[in-house]
Amino acid sequence: MVFYLYYFFYIAIDQFIHENIHSLMKSQYELEYTLNSSPKVLFSRLSTAEGLAEWFADDVQVEGNVFVFIWNNTEHRAKLVQLRENKNVRFKWTEKGDEEDRYFEFRLNIDELTGDVALLITDFADEDDKEDAINLWDTQITELKRTLGL
Repeated sequence: MVFYLYYFFYIAIDQFIHENIHSLMKSQYELEYTLNSSPKVLFSRLSTAEGLAEWFADDVQVEGNVFVFIWNNTEHRAKLVQLRENKNVRFKWTEKGDEEDRYFEFRLNIDELTGDVALLITDFADEDDKEDAINLWDTQITELKRTLGL
């Protein structure tokens, strides 16, 4: 009898952990936006505190290689982990309790034939929140286009 109770609790706990771990895991997604802007001008809006504060956050401050993004008086910190001039910039969130390697990245892709500039964004979201996250990026990119005069 004790064995069956133990087995029942083991199965119940295993199922609970399995379901909750999957609901807590964030999945990676990528978005692409075509922007008629020079890569140099666009890249400065993606890689500097001043440029990011124009469209991405209410304010952005830099402490060494850590960018402090401020939205609604709340700070979120991300470490600059990769920067290739006019190519890509990657920030890794440094929030405590965030065990996963979550980051967001901006990459520029220039079509060799047409010269079109595409901004590719890599980010992470819970499956339930993915649509809202994409809508937020759409709004932010609209603001970026406005600041670029597009």
